[in-house]
Amino acid sequence: MEKGKHEFLQEATLDRVSRTFKALSDPTRVRILYLLTQEECSVGHIAEVLGLSQSAVSHQLSSMKNQRLVKARRDGQSFYYSYDDDHVIEILKQVINHSLHD
Repeated sequence: MEKGKHEFLQEATLDRVSRTFKALSDPTRVRILYLLTQEECSVGHIAEVLGLSQSAVSHQLSSMKNQRLVKARRDGQSFYYSYDDDHVIEILKQVINHSLHD
């Protein structure tokens, strides 16, 4: 291909892609997100199932919510979390599958 004929990513796209991969680079966030592929969960349930403190879970969920990877639904006094991006979940599942067949 000739010089000058290449396509480049817009800065906003590049930033979003980098932030998404950075969010997925943390093992705790991957564990939480993978759990959310199986069921909608409260902070307490996530903490119990994964053996984490509620504070740690809340911190990670807040970070993932800012990245639009998870969303929250209020039910009375409780919030229930689920994943918010089918594309990211598909990437996560593909990487998990790739890792299992390495």
